[in-house]
Amino acid sequence: MLMPDTSHLRDFIIRNIRRGGIFLAIGGLGFVVDAIVYNVLVFAGGEGPLYTYPLAAKTIAVVAGLAVTYAGNKLLTYRDRKAPVSWGQVGRYVVVNVIAIVVQLGCLGFSRYVLGLDSVVADNIAGTLIGQAVATGLRYVLYTLWVFPHSPGQDPVTYIEEHHEVDHPQQAVSKVDSAES
Repeated sequence: MLMPDTSHLRDFIIRNIRRGGIFLAIGGLGFVVDAIVYNVLVFAGGEGPLYTYPLAAKTIAVVAGLAVTYAGNKLLTYRDRKAPVSWGQVGRYVVVNVIAIVVQLGCLGFSRYVLGLDSVVADNIAGTLIGQAVATGLRYVLYTLWVFPHSPGQDPVTYIEEHHEVDHPQQAVSKVDSAES
């Protein structure tokens, strides 16, 4: 009995585990930038320059974090996708992040206003843990499919196979030998 060829599925899973790991690391860096910028603006020296304007400070911090994650995702996570930076791509990036923020707020709002949970723990579980997890998954899927899509005609499996052959030249030679036979 012939087994179906699962190499494309395996390549897809491996590619997304690798890409997902880089994506999470970039997101973590963006989170750290957001936290540092906010805390410096609000609490540096006891009372920072925006101590009385925490929402303005958070807005600046979020924009700084998003700039870092955009650059990191463009240069590292989706480095195999050669589309140049465009206003359309930046606009799609902003739209995805606005949707993700709404998802996080929705999780928090559901916990607060539907379930009636208003403790520190409940807010952090709903808004930070669950909301962030759902928003991160949404970001990954939409960045992959919409913000940083493949160039027309570029097959992602072919990309992996070409780079795999470079990493393992002996296997590439044996593939050529078997193809010529």
